[in-house]
Amino acid sequence: MSVSPSGSLPTATFNLPTPFPVRAIETDNYRTKTFVLDASLDAAPGQFIMAWLPRFDEKPFSLVNADPVTIMVTAVGPFTRLLHEMKPGDRLWVRGAYGNGFRPPRPRLRAAFVGGGYGVAPLLWLARSWRPHLAALSVVIGAGAARDLLYAEHFLSLQQHYAKSGSALQLLTTTEDGSAGAQGRVTDLLEDRLAAGEFDLVCACGPDGMLAALEQLGSRYGVSCQLSWEAYMRCGIGICGSCEHEGRVLCLDGPVLQNGA
Repeated sequence: MSVSPSGSLPTATFNLPTPFPVRAIETDNYRTKTFVLDASLDAAPGQFIMAWLPRFDEKPFSLVNADPVTIMVTAVGPFTRLLHEMKPGDRLWVRGAYGNGFRPPRPRLRAAFVGGGYGVAPLLWLARSWRPHLAALSVVIGAGAARDLLYAEHFLSLQQHYAKSGSALQLLTTTEDGSAGAQGRVTDLLEDRLAAGEFDLVCACGPDGMLAALEQLGSRYGVSCQLSWEAYMRCGIGICGSCEHEGRVLCLDGPVLQNGA
């Protein structure tokens, strides 16, 4: 255990569920909220925690930040809908952090961060953390419709910080119905730019179909990919095997898997 950068709380890894008060809740859209807990963790972008409500259920969540612990919660089932009923001061049990996150790049890379739906969650922390490493960053956020786009304003707020460090951040959005940004999927927007050699690295989180398509594009154009695969995780520590993906257990070997050079 060590003192957090903020000096307010110790950072640690919690192997058993530990209760922490909810410090703040931000409404992101009609079905998504961001929860900030009064806790800090030893963790890196791309790792995840297990969040537990006693006598109900436990689910994995990508970390939006580790100091303080921050997660994005989209109401898609009974557990997440119950989380949405929580208020500041209520307690949420947490264990972790678990898994392998994104691997820091060599200096001055040109990167594309690609988020599909609520897969954008770990990429905001990644963009903040990797700013000193990147020569240029293109963030591509995809969703079904404009109301489903998440964290766009947070990425825009980073543009000035990137400019001060001598790099650039560009935000691009896509929606399947064309209600915001380019119409289509994130891969439609990226392929020509990958073919033109604009990127050295792609980091992505989102639906399996999107990640599989990006994996194929990376292989086709010789671009390294770090892909954070979503899976149903029950134990988080490699015992149950529920998150098996192509012979690997994502809670231990992933969720971020490396592809390419």
